[in-house]
Amino acid sequence: MKRYERHADVLAQLIHSGALRPGDRMPSVRETSRTRGISPSTVFAAYYLLEAQGLIHARPRSGYYVSGARPAAPGGERPAEPLPSQPASTSTGVAISDLVFEVLGQTRDSTLVPLGSAFPGPELFPLERLARCLSGGMRRLDPASIVQSLPPGDERLRQQIALRYGLHGTAVDVEEILITNGAMEALNLCLEAVTQPGDVVVVESPTFYAALQALERLNLQALEIATHPRDGIDLAALAEALARQPPGQPVKACWLMPSFQNPLGSLMPEAKKRELVALLARYGVPLIEDDVYGELHYGPQRPVPAKAFDTQGLVMHCSSFSKNLAPGYRVGWVAAGRYATAVQRLKLMTTLSAATPSQLALSEYLAQGGYDRHLRQLRRGLAEQQAIALDAVAAHFPPGTRVSRPEGGYFLWVELPPAVNALDVHRHALQHGISLAPGQLFSADRRFAHCVRINYGHPAQGRLLPALECVGRLATALLKKELPALSG
Repeated sequence: MKRYERHADVLAQLIHSGALRPGDRMPSVRETSRTRGISPSTVFAAYYLLEAQGLIHARPRSGYYVSGARPAAPGGERPAEPLPSQPASTSTGVAISDLVFEVLGQTRDSTLVPLGSAFPGPELFPLERLARCLSGGMRRLDPASIVQSLPPGDERLRQQIALRYGLHGTAVDVEEILITNGAMEALNLCLEAVTQPGDVVVVESPTFYAALQALERLNLQALEIATHPRDGIDLAALAEALARQPPGQPVKACWLMPSFQNPLGSLMPEAKKRELVALLARYGVPLIEDDVYGELHYGPQRPVPAKAFDTQGLVMHCSSFSKNLAPGYRVGWVAAGRYATAVQRLKLMTTLSAATPSQLALSEYLAQGGYDRHLRQLRRGLAEQQAIALDAVAAHFPPGTRVSRPEGGYFLWVELPPAVNALDVHRHALQHGISLAPGQLFSADRRFAHCVRINYGHPAQGRLLPALECVGRLATALLKKELPALSG
């Protein structure tokens, strides 16, 4: 634990114990630095962490104050974390798309409370300012410059993305950056660049259903590796799997989310990311790093991507603006390392280019500044929503429920008692105007049948808490067999 985290823990305990009460002014940075013998930057980092957790808030030219108290969970405790997964030790084919289409098709109704959505609420994004950037960029567009949007994409936007890599401590050459139609296209292109039908690809367990769909489309085998809800994939299990594969069928790629994994929310520590990259380098296995939630951290600093430790060009780092700035604009990218040329050629042969207007709008927005200010506000809102959701699960879900505690993103992974079928909960919830993402979507063999992924990133109209209360009642009623099973 870092020094600022230890100091934040001390202050959090004082707040939870009542020694610091709602409305109390926090000790000044100068006073704390002097009395605790720590640097002002350490104090600020601790305060930023507490602010992201919703425990304190800043008042202009006045300092930091303890925020209002939330209702305590029964017994004052939240449920335990989910246990690490225990997937099968062999690879398997994937046939998940029919179930994904069925579940997602049932949740397109805009009147539903979107606990099953993959996106945070649109009210969290600067859509009006983005629209102005889009309009201004198109007015100034030189028709002859449209060819600049062909792969690898708008040069100005790629330079701005490369600059953000550098500001976060990761050196990325602008020439390896390719603009794509969202991160999903980037991830799919990377997968296609390094595999052939029948190849084995490592994924986490559980893993994002879109990764499974990509493997299904390309007729690839999924090898699921045990994953911890707090610190990510089990590296010992991964090393054993890499060594165990027969010579004729080695692992050809790993598709992983080291930062705020979907659906678990796990965050690999920096040292573990370094170890992951070194392990894969020994076997020459490329890493497709899905990092779409990296900017949604609740701590003071963005987690370092695995890409930062890559010295051989084996890491293809994929991200987008869809989850943190511009949903619907479909602007993503990949820093593809040694595979940049291969990925760019696949882009040319499939969708040709990303849309010029979207690239111009994002480039203009980044050039004007304010992105980091928006991100701070977004993170603060999501952290507050997470606290509400965790308390609601503790208060209303059946005994024996376990729930993750992510340090970023906007998903909770909820492990219900084994007797509860997540598809039953989902289908009953739909009848109450609520969508969920049942656990069966997140594994090639449809395990996690008693788990659900909950999106807490929709604060609109205060619907989150009533929806979670309803889901908790439904899960309890199903556990007691007071409701009929609807799965099958």
